[in-house]
Amino acid sequence: MIVLFRVDHRLLHGQVIFSWTSALKPDCILVANDDVASDELRKTTLRLSKPNDVKLVIKNIDDSIAAINGGKTDKYHLMIVVSNVADATRMALAVEQIAAIDLGGTKPTDETKQIAKSINLTDEDIALLKNAQDQGIEVYIQGVPSDKKVPFSA
Repeated sequence: MIVLFRVDHRLLHGQVIFSWTSALKPDCILVANDDVASDELRKTTLRLSKPNDVKLVIKNIDDSIAAINGGKTDKYHLMIVVSNVADATRMALAVEQIAAIDLGGTKPTDETKQIAKSINLTDEDIALLKNAQDQGIEVYIQGVPSDKKVPFSA
């Protein structure tokens, strides 16, 4: 069962990851990211930052979709983290079990506009998220479990 599907450009990091794992009690975290899946140094860094009692799996986007749709993750209370909106919407539309996207943190760039604290989106990101909503995917903003869940609208 997927307990959280989150966009966070930092992937796994300190207090945020520990607050989510404390609140939701996942037994496995899937980092779905094409770049990280092929970078041994980044994988090692992420392994060091995960909670001790939680399994960490790092896969590229296609392999992540295949694993979830193939039932390989069914035995877990799974938290999935992706680094960007494009990957999130791609996965959400390809995996029936993903019913919602939590926008937790997106990096500001020259092309983005800030729509909420820690949420910076391009026009393309906004269009992708609106399309996901049109397909029945809930999209919301929630930095940590104690924050109020705010529906996405732009």
